[in-house]
Amino acid sequence: MSADVTRGTSAVGTAARRARVATSGGFATQGFVYALLLTSLDQFKDRYGVDDGQITLVVLGVCALAAVGTLVADRVARGRAGSRGALATGLCVLVSAVAVVSTAPSFAVLALGFAVYGLGLGLVDAGTNMQAVSVQRVYGRSLLTGFYAAWSVGGIAGAVLVSVTAGRTPVEPVAFVLWSGILVAAAAAVLVASAGWHPGRAGGAAADPTGDVSTDVGGRVPWGPVLLLGLGVVAYYVADTAVSTWSTIYLGDVLAATARVAPLGYAAYLATTLVSRVAGDPLVRRHGRAVVVRVAAVVGAIGLTLVVVAPGTPVALLGFAVTGAGLGVIAPLCFSAAGALAPGHADAVVARLNIFNYVGAVLGGVLVGAIGSGSTLRVGFVVPVLLVVAVAVVAPRFGRRGSADGGRTDAPGAAAGAVTSSGGAVPPTDGAAR
Repeated sequence: MSADVTRGTSAVGTAARRARVATSGGFATQGFVYALLLTSLDQFKDRYGVDDGQITLVVLGVCALAAVGTLVADRVARGRAGSRGALATGLCVLVSAVAVVSTAPSFAVLALGFAVYGLGLGLVDAGTNMQAVSVQRVYGRSLLTGFYAAWSVGGIAGAVLVSVTAGRTPVEPVAFVLWSGILVAAAAAVLVASAGWHPGRAGGAAADPTGDVSTDVGGRVPWGPVLLLGLGVVAYYVADTAVSTWSTIYLGDVLAATARVAPLGYAAYLATTLVSRVAGDPLVRRHGRAVVVRVAAVVGAIGLTLVVVAPGTPVALLGFAVTGAGLGVIAPLCFSAAGALAPGHADAVVARLNIFNYVGAVLGGVLVGAIGSGSTLRVGFVVPVLLVVAVAVVAPRFGRRGSADGGRTDAPGAAAGAVTSSGGAVPPTDGAAR
């Protein structure tokens, strides 16, 4: 091997490692800011004298504008800056949004701030997943669940910060605790802009050397497999939003848990979600993506079933913990599979799949609550059970064992609808990522 080639290989390794750190920072920042705002909703209600209905409308507006932000991210990623530019832009939008939210003199201005946040959320959601898929292709092995673990760490840190500062920091005229989100998002934007992965780096125009097949036929983005993966994303976010929004109310109102115990359902869920994401990548490398998705879905369904049938608080808490242990890896592995559907258009596929996030979030927050209002939240939690069972049924379509990330198809004759991976013995480049 020549000295030039050796230096090039080293450069690729350094660039990829820096991009991995930057992408992890983007995920952690997203989780941190999300938790800051979500756990501050009660304070906003008191500060502006609004009710649950008005807050619900704000949350729905965030979901709608996040979908728009995802489409914007797709457009930005097609430009020279690539998905790195989309993620950095989204983080800058989050800085602006948190600044408005923390200083809003009225509920109308607060709603405007959350609208800006929704746009930034969509950009960051799509940008982080695009960057994660690109970095995973360079490494040639499963990394996605580790990136999502960084999100969980950021989310836990944000929730804990709001909890320990409640009543100890002023909210008038400025909610100072939210300024930590401004600082973190600004630092992450700088990190991503300087170290995020770009397709032109280190041989990014080279062809995929692994010989993997995919459904990238004639340069078209394959909608059929995207819809299949969309089921997994919707199922996860329905369950995730149902737990984050309704677990405390379920434990308090239905199972008569005390005010101190009721929040522990979500805490147990977050803790085991983090554990599953830390363990997810090694499990995928050993057993393959499809096996991990099926087992995760079955475990998640068992956990949610325990929640539905729980006779008391201890069983429900166990159910929420088991749910997190299963479901934590489903969303990242959906995006991992998506990156392999059309390697020449990975960013476009990821952006389209990302829209399903908000479909699931709306269904989990609104549909489960509506069913609970009409009957009981026990019945409401049946909805995510059914969706997660469906994911277990279609799990074999997430890829076959036999590659570094567990999703490679083994023969050129693989069905056009199968989900494939670009992992392999030789780490692939970022290729024609657009």
